[in-house]
Amino acid sequence: MLQVENLSVAYGAVNAVKSIDLQIAAGELVCLIGANGAGKTTTLKTLGGMLKPQHGRIEYFDQSICGLPSHELLQRGIALVPEGRGIFSRLSVRENLQLGAYSRNDAAGITQDLEQMFTLFPRLAERAGQIAGTLSGGEQQMLAIARALMSRPKLLLLDEPSMGLAPVMVQKIFQTIRDIAAAGVTILLVEQNAKLALQISQRGYVMENGRITLTDAAPALLANPQVQHAYLGG
Repeated sequence: MLQVENLSVAYGAVNAVKSIDLQIAAGELVCLIGANGAGKTTTLKTLGGMLKPQHGRIEYFDQSICGLPSHELLQRGIALVPEGRGIFSRLSVRENLQLGAYSRNDAAGITQDLEQMFTLFPRLAERAGQIAGTLSGGEQQMLAIARALMSRPKLLLLDEPSMGLAPVMVQKIFQTIRDIAAAGVTILLVEQNAKLALQISQRGYVMENGRITLTDAAPALLANPQVQHAYLGG
């Protein structure tokens, strides 16, 4: 589904991502782990069309999408849930979800998906008319994920979904991510909680100083002494 080769991204003179390769097959849940500042968020923003690469190749279903803007990628089926959630804080929960479907014109399908989101996230159904900025952090994260799903993505990019959340809410969010993957949505997950990310993923990539330094099946990475020492507290 997604093929990335020799991708480099810079902020001015700072090379944040340095010639990385990664692949994601349709139906996979893949995680990208690493320390703060490793280049994970920059990678995701580039794949989501928010940043333009210096060089490299990004192919999605065998078509080049390198440098395309985020709104065009959304129409092609790639949705990004950014770090910090990025909800419309002055609009209601329902209005946020409706805006997630702005690129669609199938009114009946949008209504059906809205109800599906309320089934997937019962907390949002209870707060459908509430102003989004008054939600708790966990509820805002649910809303950000649900809003992205309203576009019916084939590939969902999730950036640090557990950040700032209480442990009980983290567990709920990760169970929801499992459910979304089980429903057939391909997911690339960037996550500070490496252990949880690897526990729900099929494969993982380890990023250090802008480079991919290790990739393997998730169980193998969980058992890797280097990964345990650096990211799992082992």
